Amino acid sequence: MKFDKKPMVNWYDPKQLAFTAVKTVLSSVFGNFADRRELQAALDKETKFFDYSHKEELWVDFISDLGDGFNPTYTLAELLSREALTLRGKSIKRGDVLIMGGDEVYPTPEKIEYDNRLRGPFQAAFPKKEGDMDRPDLFAIPGNHDWYDGLTNFLRLFTQKRSLGNWQTRQNRSYFALKLPHDYWIIAIDVQLNADIDYPQICYFKEIAEKHFNEGSKIILCTSEPSWVYKSFDAKNESFDRLQFFIHRVLFGKGEKVYEEKNKAIQIVAVLTGDLHHYARYEAKESTDGPCQMITAGGGGAFMHPTHTLKQEISGINGKATELKKVFPSKKSSVSLSFLNLLFPYFSLTMLFFFGLFHVFTSWVLQSKIESGVSLMEKISQLNPFEAQLADLFQLVFEGISHHPAALFLNLLLFFGIVMFTDVKSGAKNWNYLAGLVHGLLHLVNFYFLLWLFSRINLFQLGLGINESRQIFLFVVEMVLAGGIISAVLFGLYLTFSVVVLKNHITEASSSYRWEGYKNFLRFSVNKEGITIFPVGLKKVPANWENVGTEEKPRFEGGDIQYDLIEDPIFIKNEKIS
Repeated sequence: MKFDKKPMVNWYDPKQLAFTAVKTVLSSVFGNFADRRELQAALDKETKFFDYSHKEELWVDFISDLGDGFNPTYTLAELLSREALTLRGKSIKRGDVLIMGGDEVYPTPEKIEYDNRLRGPFQAAFPKKEGDMDRPDLFAIPGNHDWYDGLTNFLRLFTQKRSLGNWQTRQNRSYFALKLPHDYWIIAIDVQLNADIDYPQICYFKEIAEKHFNEGSKIILCTSEPSWVYKSFDAKNESFDRLQFFIHRVLFGKGEKVYEEKNKAIQIVAVLTGDLHHYARYEAKESTDGPCQMITAGGGGAFMHPTHTLKQEISGINGKATELKKVFPSKKSSVSLSFLNLLFPYFSLTMLFFFGLFHVFTSWVLQSKIESGVSLMEKISQLNPFEAQLADLFQLVFEGISHHPAALFLNLLLFFGIVMFTDVKSGAKNWNYLAGLVHGLLHLVNFYFLLWLFSRINLFQLGLGINESRQIFLFVVEMVLAGGIISAVLFGLYLTFSVVVLKNHITEASSSYRWEGYKNFLRFSVNKEGITIFPVGLKKVPANWENVGTEEKPRFEGGDIQYDLIEDPIFIKNEKIS
């Protein structure tokens, strides 16, 4: 299919920010009134799981947070399409099943975005082969970005038995259950937009847990967010409580006399997720029923999230202490990359010009005559930096904004807009508030300092008239460039301080520089010995992909893809827990 190669989403493009914000608000407001999960259940009354238990061994690929920039998305799709990967001298075959673990497209789930950022790259990497009787199956759960249109396009792509390249979609709902060999199960849930799990979904999994789980069944749980990590960031976050409720009441059957006794011996052997765009593995420190691996593998194509903000120990499933075993990138590399926020003006030119134009507009409002036909700009241009006192400038500023409510409004809009941007849900909250207040004040100080500076230069030193076209043009250029650059630098300094020192703003500080590297996915086998998980990672992705096919049937060639295991394979032994 023909598609456009898209760059990484520029999250600090004001137009993109506004569009995504509107989508988020609309989906949050109307999501509960148009919950398509209930419609799915109404149209698909049969509680059906997908049965792979007849196989002696099954290979599964798990990837999450894909469908962003072309380079990383195509690179990962090309690796997934290969018949086998060589990992430390051992050939590891392609997954019989591919699971996409949430956020299949960015920034919003319009059909054109799915086509350009997901379907196009995946189809080009692994074209459909007519008559292929061994096509891998594809399942997906939605993330928050897939939910922004109420799942309309997600359901069209993943629940209508369509193809995504040579992968064949199979599911009928936005959640599913797979029965694997040797009494293993994959349970993949849809948590919507941080909402409760819907009643039809609970009924679906309850019936499977009651009728089809055996004593000692082993569960691999897939969800679209690492709620255990979010709980460690913010004690008020309820997403992990909802996950625990699902495990206890639905899978274990607590309070359900029909199957509680039978299911008390089942084991959650792994929880797989994305949403944070890195690799992080937590493991239960001490457990009588085997260690539960809690793995975030959100490196499918979107910008990289930091890892140095993760806590070494957190509370896991059933309140068990879990320890952070491995991260990718390393915490040291994560800190180093975070300093790229100091280059915020370079990575976010549109934000730079937004700040500059905002300052120009505020200055324009302030130029109305306030006393004896003299404007604020003319008054402050007379202040000598070596003689004037700070109180004089404050007095003139106060006079200016007291005569111009619109200017006061713009000042407050800038200040409170910056302050409300503050991340107060993670890290040391008191310090976060203080940093946000200082950040907002610095932007106001920057504006009035530049207003005085350029007034002094243009009107006093250059002797230009305030209404001269040359002066107006010069002032606009000065304020857009200097004002925009300094404001963007302040913003970058704030993000750097926040993510490195305060360890918050992890998404805002990493989406700014849109790092394409440090991508990952999981490949694991299920056989009679147990589960072996191979975490595959790439530090860099090629950026020189060239179309060697046609526009209608593109096929890309580029640099060599350097991939390796992030850590030694994780083996979960198959043993019945008594």
